[in-house]
Amino acid sequence: MQNPKAQAPITRETDNSMAQGSNNNDAFLNSAMQFMQAGQAFAQQFMDAVGKAQPQAGSSLPPPVVDPQALTALQKQFMDQQMSLWQSILARQKGESTDFRVAPEPGDRRFNAPEWHDSPIYDYIHQAYLLNVQYLKEVVETIPVQDEKGRERLRFTARQLADALAPTNFAATNPEFIKQALETKGQSITDGINNLIKDFEKGRISMTDESVFEVGRNIATTEGAVVYENDVMQLIQYAPLTPKVGKRPLLVVPPCINKFYIMDLQPDNSLIRYMVEQGNTVFLVSWRNPQEAQGHLGWDDYLENGPIAALTVVKEITRVKQVNALGFCVGGTILTSALAVLKARGDDSVASLTLLTTLLDFSDTGEIGLFIDEQGVSAREATIGEGGLLPARDLQNTFSFLRANDLVWNYVQNNYLKGQKPQAFDLLYWNSDSTNLPGPFACWYMRNMYLENRLREPGALSMCGEKVDLGALDMPVYLLATREDHIVPWQSAYQGTRLLGGPVRFVLGASGHIAGVINPVSKNKRSYWINDDVKNDAEGWLTAASEMKGSWWADWAGWLQAYSGEQRAARKIGTTKYKAIEPAPGRYVKERAV
Repeated sequence: MQNPKAQAPITRETDNSMAQGSNNNDAFLNSAMQFMQAGQAFAQQFMDAVGKAQPQAGSSLPPPVVDPQALTALQKQFMDQQMSLWQSILARQKGESTDFRVAPEPGDRRFNAPEWHDSPIYDYIHQAYLLNVQYLKEVVETIPVQDEKGRERLRFTARQLADALAPTNFAATNPEFIKQALETKGQSITDGINNLIKDFEKGRISMTDESVFEVGRNIATTEGAVVYENDVMQLIQYAPLTPKVGKRPLLVVPPCINKFYIMDLQPDNSLIRYMVEQGNTVFLVSWRNPQEAQGHLGWDDYLENGPIAALTVVKEITRVKQVNALGFCVGGTILTSALAVLKARGDDSVASLTLLTTLLDFSDTGEIGLFIDEQGVSAREATIGEGGLLPARDLQNTFSFLRANDLVWNYVQNNYLKGQKPQAFDLLYWNSDSTNLPGPFACWYMRNMYLENRLREPGALSMCGEKVDLGALDMPVYLLATREDHIVPWQSAYQGTRLLGGPVRFVLGASGHIAGVINPVSKNKRSYWINDDVKNDAEGWLTAASEMKGSWWADWAGWLQAYSGEQRAARKIGTTKYKAIEPAPGRYVKERAV
């Protein structure tokens, strides 16, 4: 976007008075002209690319035609802003005050360092970039599209291009790189190159110092043992931390597209440990990281050998007829589907259901849905639909580019330009420990959930030989969504209140998909919203909701206690039939993707 060689016609004549002055000012003005030209040229190239990507002859979809008057108005506004920026930079050089400044969007920290503001050159570069980005976004809004999803695709693509071309990502336009190189006498450049070589060998960007952490040693350390395993999962039973426990145990089903230990990172932020501390006998499904030998597994395999098998084992170990169950993200979708299968078989094994950031209605899936369309799903089905793996690297890249500045370009700048070693951070270690997915499972999930949204329709899907109906699930439900979730939009999670047949307590947590869920009571951070009336739509629910300070964990623990049954002596791990196979967290969670 800032390529000085990019050329595009500038129709407005430059005020002669601006062109007068020192040679430095002349050069500065030329740079301003080039930035304006680059911004216009990039936007035009983007529109040309969009036009070529649209169906042409023989298609019912017309090629996009931008309103020329709207585009002319945008161009004039853009050039006026660039001129104002140039004048404001010159005024500050002369010590004169000026009110014109281009501010980043809220939360954009890329240009916070003083080096971007102390030098007039870099002060201009970063503000000109922000103007170019604004112009590109406004141009995107003028391009005709067939539907809102098409508009969102254009916005997403434009944002990815703009983020990739930021001056922070290049040595020549990043003053922080230059400062670091001078202060270290070039050592930061050497270190950056070495970091880049190491990451090439790993095949991914390093987000944290991975040498600090080890699963089972200093993360995922809640005491327990694996009491059952099959080709899909291991079942962990955790050791009690209270002398008495509720009669009904709690089965936890985490997502299978990530490792479970996001729920058990450190003792002070472990949701698993908190569950045990509340007097629950806790069991957890630890999904296997599938390798080629598991590449044939499908959706039904995960239901039968995941929650359904786990429920059978948990009931036998604890000698109860009903248990409480909790599902997180995709784990919640899998768990709910499994319970619908059991319900169709006349099995009511679950007394209460907790769903954390879970989609049951896939009408609006946020930006993840932009990656899934008929063409893409068909291509996956043709390659891995009958067997094979969806690689962990593909999944990790997809999720990372949803927040590219934080999870991609931030590390390009720090690791490679500044030569810094990533800091040790348990959450980012987990984020880098990705999993594969069996091709048949992934393809079935993408088509039937994301693409066709059939889970919400009673009887539309057959799973494990049964037609499923979520409305038949009449147990009490605790449904948590998080307000800034970019993976499971909270309004979409709220639609679960319309699909499930039992009483639903909907709670909205602050923050995002992970931070909103992993929010320990002990830290007393953030807040959550409650409203017992779920008859309104999502926005109506929020308008009438009450904000509560702190973590939702305590609210959920109080809710669950009513379904835990009478107190009894704490249980030992396993039975004669289900003996401890190995200590928690087990070997499945330690298998890394290749």
